[in-house]
Amino acid sequence: MFSFLVAIGISILLAVVAFMLMPRPKNNVPDMSRDLEIPTAEAGRPIPVVFGEGTIKSPNTLWYGDKDQETVEISA
Repeated sequence: MFSFLVAIGISILLAVVAFMLMPRPKNNVPDMSRDLEIPTAEAGRPIPVVFGEGTIKSPNTLWYGDKDQETVEISA
């Protein structure tokens, strides 16, 4: 019984060491995706208010149409 508990303890210790030595993924965002000006929905993002005429780049929206693709067949 004692050897079983020692084996479990060693396996848990090795799992913790393996987790600590595991390389962390880098969260690199490509430049192109940062420059997109598409509607997004982010919590805590300020809502711009425009008085008069103006263009809002990258508005904060909750829904932006159906993003479906439809196949169109052209007969010659």
